Amino acid sequence: MCQRVFRNFDPSLRTQEKAVEYVRALNAAKMEKIFARPFVGAMDGHIDSVSCMAKNPNHLKGIFSGSMDGGMLLLCCLVTVNIRLWDIASRRTICQFPGHQGAVRGLTASTDGHILVSCGTDCTAVDHQCDGNLFATAGAQVDIWDHNRSQPVNSFEWGKDTVISVRFNPGEPNVLATSANDRSIAIYDLRMSSPTTKLIMRTRTNSISWNPMEPMNFTATFGSLFSQKSLIHGSVANEDCSCYSYDARKLDEAKCVHKDHVSAVMDIDYSPTGREFVTGSYDRTIRIFQYNGGHSREIYHTKRMQRVFCVKFSCDGSYVISGSDDANLRLWKANASEQLGVILLYQSGCIITRIPTLLQLLPRERKNHEYREAVKNRYKHLPEVKRIVRHRHLLKPIFKASALRRIMIDAERKKDERRRAHSAPGSIPRESIRKKRIIKEIE
Repeated sequence: MCQRVFRNFDPSLRTQEKAVEYVRALNAAKMEKIFARPFVGAMDGHIDSVSCMAKNPNHLKGIFSGSMDGGMLLLCCLVTVNIRLWDIASRRTICQFPGHQGAVRGLTASTDGHILVSCGTDCTAVDHQCDGNLFATAGAQVDIWDHNRSQPVNSFEWGKDTVISVRFNPGEPNVLATSANDRSIAIYDLRMSSPTTKLIMRTRTNSISWNPMEPMNFTATFGSLFSQKSLIHGSVANEDCSCYSYDARKLDEAKCVHKDHVSAVMDIDYSPTGREFVTGSYDRTIRIFQYNGGHSREIYHTKRMQRVFCVKFSCDGSYVISGSDDANLRLWKANASEQLGVILLYQSGCIITRIPTLLQLLPRERKNHEYREAVKNRYKHLPEVKRIVRHRHLLKPIFKASALRRIMIDAERKKDERRRAHSAPGSIPRESIRKKRIIKEIE
């Protein structure tokens, strides 16, 4: 018969407790790096750059992708199949949707998952209402469409420049945010006949994503695509390559500035939990940020992956899918060191496919994992643990570009300090980095 033994937690009886926990935290940090294998696999099938993706809210394993290969002449045939439905588990194409004669610029699926909306070169972006039959397209103006009508039910126009992105608010279906080529971010309300707020920035906003758990907050990505230079030559553009989180109720100041990219950030998507988001950049990397963190917690890259144009979290937040200029979709684990198993599918006694899946831990394994995470977080401020946890391998061009960018930022800061020191007191006010990118707010 087993007898339960109660443990005495008196500190005087365990004089080496902190030393033992420190060694365990150090080992936990090292083990996390050893087992960090974020890349799951690639999904190929497109013959040109993957330009956009969309999730199916009712299908956990499905994702739509659109590319630039519409209307291409390949082996004396006109290729028009540029939208594909992928099964993430098997990494295979389930269905193909022909129709566009040019590039696909935007994809979105309805809430019930029964309708897929795509836009071609005549528009720049499309997004579906989170709860309803309306969807919005962006181009010369913002048009609101209904599934059952062939003409827009409403149109909004604020300025003459092209609108490049549009996103509906997940918590308030009648509110949407757009960004345009005139460096503006505008917020519209479908219940009003005119736009509500417009924010003029110093650089162009490429993409916007709302936080699904805090619907009043959104994050915008910045950087001009047309003035960027290839990082293969070790150069960095003089553009703002950060993400900014805003509260829609108070747009005069950013809530948080997310740095680390060295080139234009092309796309952004929040996790379903709302605690982190993923970004894809022109510098050929993918980064995962905490919703309130200034620096990325993970960076993913491969030797073959080129400029990243679109990124998405899976519907359960366990995986990240990226689409890049090399015509491939890539599947990554959201947690690089998470344990991954393989399910074998048999047919007539033969293995026909191997499907990767996250392993379900036993209670004892889960408890051990939680303990390792707890001691690592407890001692993460100590130098040795901090060095191991923060270390990330970077591509050589990105490493050089990051160093050059730090030198440029430091030189600009010193220049401002010298100018302020040799000017009349108060003539050059100090400007917060959260307000620096904002020129003015129009209501």
